[in-house]
Amino acid sequence: MARKTKHHPIIEKIAITAIAAEGKALTRFNEKVVFVPHVIPGDVVDLQVTKKKSAYLEARAIRFHSYSSQRIEPVCEHFGTCGGCKWQMLPYSDQLAYKQQQVADNLHRIGKIELPDFEPILGSAKTEFYRNKLEFTFSNKKWLTTEELNGEENRNMNGVGFHIPGMFDKVLDINKCWLQDDISNRLRNEIRTYANDRGLTFFDLRKQEGFLRTMMVRTTSTGELMLIVVFFHEDENTRTALLDHLANTFPQITALLYVINSKANDTITDQEVITYKGADSIVEEMEGLKFKIGPKSFYQTNSEQAYTLYKVARDFAALTGNELVYDLYTGTGTIANFVARQSKQVIGIEYVPEAIEDARINSSLNNIGNTLFYAGDMKDILHEEFILKHGRPDVIITDPPRAGMHTDVVEAILFAAPRRIVYVSCNPATQARDLSLLDTAYKVTRVQPVDMFPHTHHVENVVLLESRN
Repeated sequence: MARKTKHHPIIEKIAITAIAAEGKALTRFNEKVVFVPHVIPGDVVDLQVTKKKSAYLEARAIRFHSYSSQRIEPVCEHFGTCGGCKWQMLPYSDQLAYKQQQVADNLHRIGKIELPDFEPILGSAKTEFYRNKLEFTFSNKKWLTTEELNGEENRNMNGVGFHIPGMFDKVLDINKCWLQDDISNRLRNEIRTYANDRGLTFFDLRKQEGFLRTMMVRTTSTGELMLIVVFFHEDENTRTALLDHLANTFPQITALLYVINSKANDTITDQEVITYKGADSIVEEMEGLKFKIGPKSFYQTNSEQAYTLYKVARDFAALTGNELVYDLYTGTGTIANFVARQSKQVIGIEYVPEAIEDARINSSLNNIGNTLFYAGDMKDILHEEFILKHGRPDVIITDPPRAGMHTDVVEAILFAAPRRIVYVSCNPATQARDLSLLDTAYKVTRVQPVDMFPHTHHVENVVLLESRN
């Protein structure tokens, strides 16, 4: 049953029936699919429609009549307001089952190719405090919770935390986040307290003014700690006082860095990162290998589960020590260096020049001499001339971004004609599309989902393709 309110219709007492894409769940009303966040199958709720489309509706739960038998109590106080960890109310075993099904649905529905039986998804040993990197935004217009709206009028509107989904200028002030080691919470909360006590200004995203802009915390399994504080403008005395306070309060910081970013956007990839105290990078270790991680480096954000992912990729590659391997979208060369000791030679290609420099440093750091790295757009580098110059690879490992591979890259892979392709993907939908394009020459023989991000809908998937010839 639906009734009208002044603004949006309300659907009363309706059961949620399934998990949908992007971490939402769904139900059906008047032959339309309704997508709803923060609910799970079995919940019976009243819904307020927030968006109406010809084919579907979007809504939010405004009242629970009964809860699903699957539901558990979320551990985080910010659950439901924060845009992260949308599945904290689901037992982890159920999360894994839904992710396994998500991979199967995408590969069958989009790929439309012959597929083997899938391996059971590999879950993460850690379901809290598993990330090695978090970024927080400072804002002078924090998002007000219901409790804060009902509280005193003279509120402190400074906040540091995560953006509210769909609202670029609203930031949820985070007290405790369960994603990263608790040092991350202590650093963030200390900066907030210090800044408020001394009247430091937080950034105004609309007016583009203020002093404190963003901060990033990176950790390693070896105990190293990087803190990057980003300021909108220079104020040497104030900046130095804050950084000195942090260095003295947190002696465990091994790399204390800062950036002056006066651009309109928050990205620091094109900004100078200045080392204030300690090293300019931190070092992660995996199976005896060392990996340098700089402030701009890409590294899988779940270090322990990254090891699981890379072991799957190496197992699928079935290397004997005699193979020429191409590692596409190599990033900082993590996979390339991880498989180099089982290969004759590994050639890595990556778009970001700084990442390629890190990849070379990582090879040098580990005394690996059989890697070559090239920086540039994949579709512009990986062409017939490049392949003929360097040799046709025996194995290609590809780990593209969420958008998948450009069709020119797929064509180049088909021209290279490796015996095996190991396709690592963070988006099974675009992976399925690419598998379909490769299907004329390659057969999918193994599929292994890996969960890198507990409490979210995201899932990695590793596929082995073997030549039909």
